[in-house]
Amino acid sequence: MSAALVKELRERTGLGLLECKKALAACDGDIELAIEELRKSSGMKAAKKAGRTAADGVVAARVADDGSYAVLVEVNSETDFVARDAGFLAFVDKVLDAAFTGRQTDVAALMAGDLEATREALVQKIGENIGVRRIALMSADAGVVGAYVHGNNRIAVLVALTGGDNDLARDVAMHVAAVNPQVVSPADMPAEAIAKEKEIYTAQAQDSGKPADIIEKMIGGRIKKFLAENSLLEQAFVKNPDITVGKLVAGAGAGVSSFVRFEVGEGIAVEKVDFAEEVAAQLKPKG
Repeated sequence: MSAALVKELRERTGLGLLECKKALAACDGDIELAIEELRKSSGMKAAKKAGRTAADGVVAARVADDGSYAVLVEVNSETDFVARDAGFLAFVDKVLDAAFTGRQTDVAALMAGDLEATREALVQKIGENIGVRRIALMSADAGVVGAYVHGNNRIAVLVALTGGDNDLARDVAMHVAAVNPQVVSPADMPAEAIAKEKEIYTAQAQDSGKPADIIEKMIGGRIKKFLAENSLLEQAFVKNPDITVGKLVAGAGAGVSSFVRFEVGEGIAVEKVDFAEEVAAQLKPKG
C-alpha cells in the first residue's frame, strides 16, 4: 500500500493512520470504497473531496440573444500558465463559436478539419497538450436559458427555466456554480445514490444500540436531509438564504427544467507527485 494513498485517505477523512491502512487493505487500494466503509464503521458523515488536481484549462459559455439556447465547453491544458495564454484563449473562443453556431456537442465532429489543425499548431507552439474535452447544449422550449461563468473561468453553469427571464436564470446558475447540487428536485435523485446513502446511514445507526423503530426514523430523517441538501429547489438560495431556490423561481412564476455544471478537470485523475519522496527514492541505494 503506497504511503501517498494512505496520506490522501487520512487527509480526506481525518482518521488515524492505522485505520486508514486497514481500510485500504480491505478494499484493495480503492480509496473511494475505503471511504464508504469508513463512513459505515466510524460514523464519519462525509469525506473531503480528493485533493488531486485533475487537469487545467478553462470553461466557457455562450447564450443566444433571445435566451432560446446556450452552449458550454471545456478546453483543457496541462498547466494554469497556459490556461491564461492569449493564444490558448483565442482557440477556446474558436471552439465556442463553432459549437454555438453549429449547435454541435460531438467533440470529434466539431474538431474535424480546421479546428484540429489549429489545435495541433497551438500544441507545437506552446509545447503542452491541449484538448477539447466536452460540450453541452441546452435549449428552452417555453422559457429561457441562462449562464454563469465564475470569474476565473474554472466553473460554468447553464440553467433552463420554464418562464422567468435572463436575470433569474443567471441567478439560479450562479447558485448552482457556488453550491453544486446533484439534481433539480428530490424526485430526480437516482435510486442507487439513495440506496448507497441509506446503506451508510443504516450501518451508522445500528451501532447506536437504539430500538429498530427509532433506527428506522433516524435513517428516514437522514435521507430526507440528504435529498434536501443535494436538490437545487430545496437549497437555501445563495444570495438570500431566507428563501429556497424553489420559492425564488416559483415567486417569479417560473420553474427549473434542468441545469448542467462544468468544473475544469472534474473526474480526471492526475497523479500527484511528492517531489521529496521521489528524490528520496532515487537516492536510495539499490540492492
